[in-house]
Amino acid sequence: MTAYAAVLWDLDGTIVDTEPLWMAAEHALAAEHGKIWTEEDGLALVGNSLIASGHYIREKLELEMSAEDVVDYLVTKLATSLTEHIDWRPGARDLIQALEAEGVPQALVTMSYAAIAEPVVAALPFKAVVTGDIVSRPKPHADPYLLAAELLGVNAKDCLAIEDSGTGAASASAAGCDVLVVPHFVNVPEADRRVQIPTLEGLAPDALDALFA
Repeated sequence: MTAYAAVLWDLDGTIVDTEPLWMAAEHALAAEHGKIWTEEDGLALVGNSLIASGHYIREKLELEMSAEDVVDYLVTKLATSLTEHIDWRPGARDLIQALEAEGVPQALVTMSYAAIAEPVVAALPFKAVVTGDIVSRPKPHADPYLLAAELLGVNAKDCLAIEDSGTGAASASAAGCDVLVVPHFVNVPEADRRVQIPTLEGLAPDALDALFA
């Protein structure tokens, strides 16, 4: 059993492979307005808050839509896709269920909005959920992870965060968490109290502490 007081999970790219869905939605929005959206544009947004991404997309595509309207469009696309099918990242759901079986509190800490998180939360045993539409300062600020720890009644410094992006890892590090990074679409810088592994597949709760020994 892990000695961590709680495990705090990122969503996009960590638990669920949503990045292809985001990119498809971004391409669809661009196509509807006769614009070009590249893979590089999509990768530049990985880990960002939705409103920051909305501003980037609005400016990049020279849209008359507001950043908020861009976000609404993307959120609707993603939420619809996730109610139809969830593409789980290798090992994530198994580790979440194993931690739950051992009584380890877990929280979801995502900058996606509640409508996107809901289909995932419905399938997993999270004790707390922090989404991008309830925090005033998103990742890479510490606020999302600090709030998740507070909701669980634990100290963030006693928690393990699991992330796939530099922005998310920076947020968890700023909150004082150990950070387990499972890179997916983007590279994540090395840092103190930060360990990178290629996959969560086959990882058991009692192996988490040893990664940071």
